[in-house]
Amino acid sequence: MKQKELYIVRGIPGSGKSTFAKSICKPWQHVETDMFFMKDGEYKFDVSKLKQAHQWCKDKVHAMMRPNPFNLLFNRTIVVSNTFTQEWEMKTFYVLARRFKYKVYTVIVENRHNGKNAHGVPEDKLQAMKDRFEVKL
Repeated sequence: MKQKELYIVRGIPGSGKSTFAKSICKPWQHVETDMFFMKDGEYKFDVSKLKQAHQWCKDKVHAMMRPNPFNLLFNRTIVVSNTFTQEWEMKTFYVLARRFKYKVYTVIVENRHNGKNAHGVPEDKLQAMKDRFEVKL
């Protein structure tokens, strides 16, 4: 049986994280915090619910990894895409992967195509994300 794999896709808004993530998995295998803010097909961000949204993302990945016949067949590959600008933001996913024996691949998506962030993140916030982006080689 195929090795279980978790892909952690990182990058600033507009880099193409979601597009890349969707290209390497089935729709039900992809999770990102922004999905929490989708209401009736429309993105409705609420900063007061950001912590709740991140917890929802972690809980969703945890549920996808828990052993059951459905997960064994359909969630051997899981892709989680978020900005993940700092190492600590990925820690929960590494812990889950170790617990459920998923091999982890971390992918940084660069914005070399001058993509625009679909959620209107202000330029000063984008710069702050760039400034704190950590890479561990």
